[in-house]
Amino acid sequence: MSIKNSFKNFFYLEEYEEDQPQQQNQQAPRQEQPASPEIRKSPKERRQKATEANVPNLVSLQTAASKSSKVHLAEPRVYAEAQDIAEHLKSKRAVVVNLQRIEKSQGLRIIDFLSGTVYALGGDIQRIGTDIFLCVPDTVEVDGAISDFYYDEEQ
Repeated sequence: MSIKNSFKNFFYLEEYEEDQPQQQNQQAPRQEQPASPEIRKSPKERRQKATEANVPNLVSLQTAASKSSKVHLAEPRVYAEAQDIAEHLKSKRAVVVNLQRIEKSQGLRIIDFLSGTVYALGGDIQRIGTDIFLCVPDTVEVDGAISDFYYDEEQ
């Protein structure tokens, strides 16, 4: 066996049946059987399957509770901070967003961005005050509602 053939065999560059000497194929005609699925897979696929088999699908309750029980408070000053808020949502943390210190147009853009993020994550966004919003991922359930009636400060 040449070095080239051993290299091909090592990296499975040739089919399994091509490794057989040609003399055997000429002597006795036989029905071709497909190579087993394990042989056809690349070494990377076999390693990935072995790794997946060793990793259980269990999550401890303490780990799950610690990740979902955090609430982040955000008071963005510029539109660019919306991406940081979205990262918290992706990390399964609820976020309270206070938009009282930003221009209305920038606040609307931030809420549009966060609405898309929450929708993509299957979460929820609710208004909880004047220019204050609660954004939650799918792991957090919001119960109750706050009325839309707000007192005017001039009264």
